[in-house]
Amino acid sequence: MQNKNLAAIDLDLLPVLEALLRRRNVTHAAHEVGLSQPAVSRALSRLRDLFDDPLLIRAGGGLTLTPRAERLAPQVAEALEGLRGLFREDRFDPAQEKRTVRLVASDVHTLLLLPALTARLAREAPGIDVQVSAYGPETITLMQQGRLDLAFALETTPLPVGTETLPLGYDRLALVMRRGHPLADRPVSPEDYERFPHAAIRIFGDGQSELDAALAARGLSRRIALNTPYFTAALAAISHSDLLTTVSEALAQRLAETFGLVCVPSPVAPEPMRLVLVWDRLRGRDPALIWFRECLRDVAAAVYSAT
Repeated sequence: MQNKNLAAIDLDLLPVLEALLRRRNVTHAAHEVGLSQPAVSRALSRLRDLFDDPLLIRAGGGLTLTPRAERLAPQVAEALEGLRGLFREDRFDPAQEKRTVRLVASDVHTLLLLPALTARLAREAPGIDVQVSAYGPETITLMQQGRLDLAFALETTPLPVGTETLPLGYDRLALVMRRGHPLADRPVSPEDYERFPHAAIRIFGDGQSELDAALAARGLSRRIALNTPYFTAALAAISHSDLLTTVSEALAQRLAETFGLVCVPSPVAPEPMRLVLVWDRLRGRDPALIWFRECLRDVAAAVYSAT
């Protein structure tokens, strides 16, 4: 069988061959592979031609293997097991998994979600490590290349074709100020955005903001006295000044006591924002990432509202 062209070989013959070599009985082999006895007899004839060997011969009232068939038996069994392994998905066990999940997140997500997530990983998947990276212009490209696994985004964020998402919950924008701020004890209006300087969070450093677009639509603008890529830095800064900032309501409420802050719903953008987890579809069926995504959804459910 030297230099046989695999494309010309009917691989459906392999299960029949394995059953014949193991059972040494055409009827029993036929029953095992779900074929009729005549069909298995015809397959045996084709196998004899293929290997140029009788394979099974009559002896002592039954069939016995030729020397060639004796050598083939373990090889065929091993080859079939290897083929089956190609289509058999290993059962995922988080307790045994050892890998690093690469996550893109801002300090909002790390502060609100990572404490509970790392506690759960310690209990259920101690071999899974988490590597957090900041957002950048190459985030989507790196995800498509398989160099990043998951990222957080808003449902309204434009995403490329091939991206899949998992809803995590809803958040809102809050206008945040220090306790004792001139706006702290009265209702705020969109016009109040013009009265005081602001600390703005620019994750991508591009100066773009949907909040500024919403203000412009009302004929308003704001002065940006502090630009930072960090939400917590903005909150820390406004706690010692009359600066205002507009951030995640969930984050502002979590840190209000720490920094001595007052937070009110944003009068410019009061609509709820849906947070989603994002990944490239090429990694969508990875069992470890499926499990990890479900963990994040569970953790987020305790932080963000469902509606």
